Amino acid sequence: MAYIKGENKPPHDGDAGDDCPFCTAPKRSDEDGLIVARGAHVYAVLNLYPYNSGHLMSVPYRHVAGYPELTADETLELAQFTQQAMRVLREAMGPHGFNLGINQGPVAGAGIAAHLHQHVVPRWGGDTNFMPIVGHTRVLPQLLADARAQLAEVWIAAS
Repeated sequence: MAYIKGENKPPHDGDAGDDCPFCTAPKRSDEDGLIVARGAHVYAVLNLYPYNSGHLMSVPYRHVAGYPELTADETLELAQFTQQAMRVLREAMGPHGFNLGINQGPVAGAGIAAHLHQHVVPRWGGDTNFMPIVGHTRVLPQLLADARAQLAEVWIAAS
């Protein structure tokens, strides 16, 4: 219901301020922050408002808005985490494909434009239907906490 009602969803104006969820998530436990894996510069986290089950994001710890602002080490680890996320999702959930993306700026679709993040969205044949259009909601067959635990376990085994 929290997903359907959009509870605690950050403002869509691109400025989350002190409440930036990408800055606060790593300060929480992995379970509470929905963090799947942590690296030196980047972490992988489930999207609280996913497009599909298993929707992960690779996020730098540093609060930076633009891709060109990343250091070489951050850029490398962001790419490595995105690759690992795809491997883990393939093993754990068997998607048929992926959407990968970085939305730069609110006009480009970034819900939290002030903190860079790369989406890794698993896709299955027939995973889109009338629900998002008619019901303005998505049908997600797995609780976020369960998905986080499953993906974290596979991530550790694959590392």
